[in-house]
Amino acid sequence: MPRIPLLAGSRLAVVDVPDDGIVLRPPPPREALADVAAAVREALRFPLAGPPIDELARRGSTATVVIEQPSLPIPTAPFDPRHEAIAATVDELDRLGVSRVTILVAGGLHRRTSPSEIGSLVTPEFRRRFRGSVIVHDSEGELIPLGVHGSLPLAVNRALAETDLVVAVSAAENVLSGGPAVLLKACGPEPLRAAGAVSLLETSASQGWQIALALERLLAARVPVTGISLTLNLPRVLGGYPYAEEAFERLVGSRLRLGLSVLPERLRRRLIERVPREVTAGAVFGGTLSAAHSEALVRATAAKGARLERPLDAIVIGIPPTTPFLPRERPNPVSAAYLGLGLALRLWREASPVRFGGTAVLVHDLARRFHVPTQSPYRILFADARSARDADAMRDAERAALNDARGIADYRAGRSVHPLQPFVEWSACDATAGRLDRVFVAGCRDGQSARNLGFVPVHGINAALAMVRNAGAERIGFLLSPPYFPLVLADER
Repeated sequence: MPRIPLLAGSRLAVVDVPDDGIVLRPPPPREALADVAAAVREALRFPLAGPPIDELARRGSTATVVIEQPSLPIPTAPFDPRHEAIAATVDELDRLGVSRVTILVAGGLHRRTSPSEIGSLVTPEFRRRFRGSVIVHDSEGELIPLGVHGSLPLAVNRALAETDLVVAVSAAENVLSGGPAVLLKACGPEPLRAAGAVSLLETSASQGWQIALALERLLAARVPVTGISLTLNLPRVLGGYPYAEEAFERLVGSRLRLGLSVLPERLRRRLIERVPREVTAGAVFGGTLSAAHSEALVRATAAKGARLERPLDAIVIGIPPTTPFLPRERPNPVSAAYLGLGLALRLWREASPVRFGGTAVLVHDLARRFHVPTQSPYRILFADARSARDADAMRDAERAALNDARGIADYRAGRSVHPLQPFVEWSACDATAGRLDRVFVAGCRDGQSARNLGFVPVHGINAALAMVRNAGAERIGFLLSPPYFPLVLADER
């Protein structure tokens, strides 16, 4: 019976996998690009679709380089290939004679990047020599209307509409992160709230992808748009986890696990954050945003995905002690659930990894802790005694959030997420949980918090596994994460 380590908040749980259990782990990271900057220059000059950068950038013109907050993958690393990609893109624009470059940080409804954090988005060397301007998107600020998608009005940051060229630099993490979705994160609250996805890896199952495509077409009719998408290799953590089996036993008996069992929580989180990790790039694709991103995402899924022959009856997911978005903080119950249900269980192709009516086990304490003021808007989901799975309760809470002048002011000042962000995360959780029979929370220390979200609190992981077995589950998967990786179902056709 193998033993595997699973993150349970800031603790490391050791789980005995039954003989018929299925351990889900990704393939080892592939070879990294030796020169990211050179790959970026080549992708811009020889795009998959659309004109090369030499034909788009005119001498004496202006350009806006739009980037995302590098929240994914989890865990992140101090050095990110996107840093080099941004610098190489701006250098290429300088070479072509562009007179003024603006970097737009598109954060959607997440907390706006503060001036002190902007420097972490690029290399120190680039930060010292960059002479352009940096703008952090404000979804409640003045936006330029572009048109409509169905009945949904689309408007973008002025820096995208009033320039001679737009260049997006992103990584192909999923259909809602990178590519045309970067433009979506420079919109107002309405399209961001509507941008959902059943699967984060299939464009046909994503309303957010369709909105982003419409936005790309509308913007391209006004100003030339091009960009690059990087395929990032999965992070290397602890020298072999979660790729090599021999790393499991080393981690189970390591001083790190023993230390996590005795240290106070704040020190445990700090220790986990200091674990060495590395993120590298495997490829770079350029061209129109949708074309480059689609190709990069297909390549990334093939390189990082774990294959399943058929859906599972149940899946066990360890939840790390971090929020899914920057700044990294101790997660509140909704953000913790989002990591498992909204992120890990939406990274699939062909079919969901858990059968309809199956079970998910989230390993986390799910305590009601809200980092103030950053996570204050999440409290509204727990203000009503009705369950968060109650549609009427959610509509009432969302109407209250839309009228929360103080919450919107805190967002605009960079103190907290937008009041609608908790509903975006919960919608992703609810879409996944709605396909399942039950969601157990193993190691839950706040039963009321779990019940408010429609989950079943369980004392420990062994008790949760016993309940899963009693419910008739036979194929139980154990997801080794983070890092989160694609789950690809075998094509039964």
